[in-house]
Amino acid sequence: MARTENFREDRNIAFFTGKKLKLEDLKTNYSAGYKTETAAEQKLKADIEKLSNLQEKLYASDKHSILIIFQAMDAAGKDSTIEHVLKGINPQGCHITSFKRPSDKELSHDFLWRTNLALPERGMIGIFNRSYYEEVLVTKVHPEIIIEQLIPGISKAKHIDSEFWKKRYQSIRKHEKHLAENGYIILKFFLNVSKDEQKKRFLDRINSHEKNWKFQYSDIKERELWDKYMKAYEKAISETAEKHAPWFIIPADNKWFMQTAVCDIILNSLEELNLNFPELGLEEKKQLEEAKQILLNF
Repeated sequence: MARTENFREDRNIAFFTGKKLKLEDLKTNYSAGYKTETAAEQKLKADIEKLSNLQEKLYASDKHSILIIFQAMDAAGKDSTIEHVLKGINPQGCHITSFKRPSDKELSHDFLWRTNLALPERGMIGIFNRSYYEEVLVTKVHPEIIIEQLIPGISKAKHIDSEFWKKRYQSIRKHEKHLAENGYIILKFFLNVSKDEQKKRFLDRINSHEKNWKFQYSDIKERELWDKYMKAYEKAISETAEKHAPWFIIPADNKWFMQTAVCDIILNSLEELNLNFPELGLEEKKQLEEAKQILLNF
């Protein structure tokens, strides 16, 4: 049995206080009292069933949109978490968007444009596998990418100063506030894998023939920049964690716990909406009764 049934209230996971974050202070193998993988899987299975029922009510009520954002280092388990947590969701009520390197067309717009196109409509769950946060993560580690965006006044590395990043964080905060004010429930997950665990998973991909396709040599180059990425994540999360758009830093060394925690947080967030199927008005109920009689008579 887990120490807590609501991981949003777990100080080792939830982060929306606005205080400075130090990822090195958080355990990547934390499991909140779960002693075995089996116990966590049992809770995950039960939560998926509840989530499926709530998703139907979310779709029928047509008031809120759920935006779930996953950010992580390579091999942290974004794809597997999305697969396991959403296996019980009706595909018609959910869509997943994976954001890769921006295309030329996307670079011709502001950095929020391409993700705006993928926002879920009311009643839907939208999953972002990476997101606009790449624009304050990978671009901060590789500022040369910013130069390629042809932003007015930004043509040299020296132009990408602290004021530039301050404005980017501000743009994200305003964007998420706007979404929240228009019915979006925003849940942001950073899957916090350790450098040692990433090494194990990379070696597994290299040694397992069926997993070779998952590995890219460039992953090693990015791994060499681990410390810079951690600082970028700390800053991005600290600057954009809000009550209406919280970050959840999920320990990712044990995938079975990571998946259980993510599902629990999504489920609790939906439960708080007190979702119900729409109540029909008197005229609509009258039409239902008339339709029933017509069907019974013919």
